Amino acid sequence: MGCCTGRCSLICLCALQLLSALERQIFDFLGFQWAPILGNFLHIIVVILGLFGTIQYRPRYIVVYTVWTALWVTWNVFIICFYLEVGGLSKDTDLMTFNISVHRSWWREHGPGCVRRVLPPSAHGMMDDYTYVSVTGCIVDFQYLEVIHSAVQILLSAGPRLAPVNTLNAAVGGALLEGNCEHMLPLGSDQTHSCSLPQPGAGQCGVHGLADLPLLAGNKDQSLVNRLNIRTKGERRRGKKALSLK
Repeated sequence: MGCCTGRCSLICLCALQLLSALERQIFDFLGFQWAPILGNFLHIIVVILGLFGTIQYRPRYIVVYTVWTALWVTWNVFIICFYLEVGGLSKDTDLMTFNISVHRSWWREHGPGCVRRVLPPSAHGMMDDYTYVSVTGCIVDFQYLEVIHSAVQILLSAGPRLAPVNTLNAAVGGALLEGNCEHMLPLGSDQTHSCSLPQPGAGQCGVHGLADLPLLAGNKDQSLVNRLNIRTKGERRRGKKALSLK
């Protein structure tokens, strides 16, 4: 399987997205941030589907990954607005925990340079309330760390659109050609045909975009038809020889 520039770039971006999402999921679990946990879980599943679709030429998986990318960017923009308190949002609300707990971001008490001190409560049984936790000496406030995490996710999700080669077009184009060739095989055929993407030159990719699909698909279909005709002629000759022997 040849590695085209667009497909390799998309595979690398999916791998980076997967690693960054796993890292973010760990810290969201530590902070009991249930809304980001759910979003990260869905993102990890879709990125795995996109990675599989890119490697195995599955255009539907790539389309699902592309649609989800837009939703994921929107979600991360909302998180940035939430922690920067844009549009009436407040980072001190329980929105990220679905209003079922008073937990905040893990980085609020464990950020770089933060010193956490538990103050004696004024009433019995209130030790878990954040009112009685003092955090001082933080180099970077927790909201800016959350904003940085979301900004990284947006940059990785927008990577295919910012790359010099249209990676999504190349990956989808390769998947369509591969799927087209597989569907052209006769039903019940016991013979497998090799259907690799065309390689016009060393280090070049046979599919540079969706605009090249008609020409490449036509060449591939014609080659497949020629091979099927040769096979049909061979079967006829063998049938005539069998009749003559009888």
